[in-house]
Amino acid sequence: MNIESEFSTIYNMHSPKVYRLCLGYASGDSELAKEWLQETFIKVWNHRQSFKGNSAVETWIYRIAVNICLSDLRRAKRNIPINESILEDHEYSEQNSTSTEQNIRKMYHCIDQLTEQNKALILLELEDIPQSAIAETVGLAHGTLRTRLSRIRKALLKCIKNGK
Repeated sequence: MNIESEFSTIYNMHSPKVYRLCLGYASGDSELAKEWLQETFIKVWNHRQSFKGNSAVETWIYRIAVNICLSDLRRAKRNIPINESILEDHEYSEQNSTSTEQNIRKMYHCIDQLTEQNKALILLELEDIPQSAIAETVGLAHGTLRTRLSRIRKALLKCIKNGK
């Protein structure tokens, strides 16, 4: 398998999760998420020789994506509003739709209140990335990660219930 087709395989396998991770950092701004996704895979391509194989390739890719998102957010000091159009894609009954939209807004609002590292942790967790991969990506012991995720979930639940 040549390097281009290997890269295409990696891209096709990991780009949906990386996009959703970026979308979480972008608070639903799909254009910004696409920009970060593209930047992530450009960096993956340009630095493919530096990947030593000490971790899984997806762990390396997620770390690159998180770094790009955080770096851009710090640099621009962006205050990204929630993209309301993502809420319109759901086809529910009118009452259920309103409730779902409110919950999504609350969730985004609460996630945005988290510290950068906690935001990274919960967004990776929401993507169903194994906790061992998350721990390796962010450089935490697995037990520490489990404790931190538990606290983040409790804080998010409290935030969503209280609207703060």
